[in-house]
Amino acid sequence: MKKTAGENTHPPGYYGRKMMSASDWTGSQIQKWQSEEAARKNLEDFSQKNCICLSRGIGVGALEAAESLSERTGYRVIDREIMEYMAKDSTLTEKIIEFYDERVPGKMRELLVALSVEKKCFENEYIRQLAKTVTALAHTEPTIFVGRGTHLILPRHTILSVELICSRKRRIERLSNMLGVDQGEAEKRLNTMDDEHHEFFKAVYLREKVSSDEFDLVINMDFIDSGYQVAQIIACAFEQKFQIKFKTN
Repeated sequence: MKKTAGENTHPPGYYGRKMMSASDWTGSQIQKWQSEEAARKNLEDFSQKNCICLSRGIGVGALEAAESLSERTGYRVIDREIMEYMAKDSTLTEKIIEFYDERVPGKMRELLVALSVEKKCFENEYIRQLAKTVTALAHTEPTIFVGRGTHLILPRHTILSVELICSRKRRIERLSNMLGVDQGEAEKRLNTMDDEHHEFFKAVYLREKVSSDEFDLVINMDFIDSGYQVAQIIACAFEQKFQIKFKTN
C-alpha cells in the first residue's frame, strides 16, 4: 500500500507534531493537571486510564501511525523524549503523585509499591523512576505511549499492547529518507540504534529480545504501511478489547 497524501515523517524515535521542547511540554502539563485536579471533586474516578502502548524498531513508522491514531481517538501521544525527560527529573513525576495523594492519600504510592513487587526487573533507579513516570501519566488521561517498553510497565489488562514490525530493507530506506543520507550510511546508523535499543532492554528490562506473546496485536508494515490505515486497525482493536466506541470524525 502507498502512503496517503499528507503523511509526515519524523526524526527517529520522536513525535513530530509536538512543537514544544520536553521541558516546556511538561511545564504546561503540570499547570493543566493542577487546574483540572483543583476542579475535580469526584474521588471515585481515581484509576488508570486505558492506554495504547506501541512498540517498534526505529524506522518502522510508528510515529506516523501514532499521530493518525491520536487524531482518530483524541488521545495524546507521549514519546520517548518526554518519558526520558520526566524520568531524569524526578520532581516532575513527584508533582503528579502529590496531586493524587491530595485526593486519595497514599493510593498512587501503594500502586507503585505493588507494581515493583510484581515486576521483577525493577532493580535499578532508572527503571523505578521510569515506571513512576509512566504510571503517573497513565492516570492523568488516556495516552498513546510510543517506545521505552511501556507495555512491560503498565498492567496488561489496562492497555492495548501493539507491536509494529517491518523488514530491515524498509527500515533502512525510511531512515535514509528521514535523515537525508544514502542507504549505506543509514544502515550504519540503524545498526547503532538497534544496538542501543537492545542494550536498553537488556539493562532495564533484563530481556535479550521481545516476545510476540507480550502483544495483543502485531502489524507488519511492509504490507500495511499507511499510518492512517494502521491507526484504524489499532483503534478498532482497542474498541473491541475495552468495549468502547470512539467518535467518528
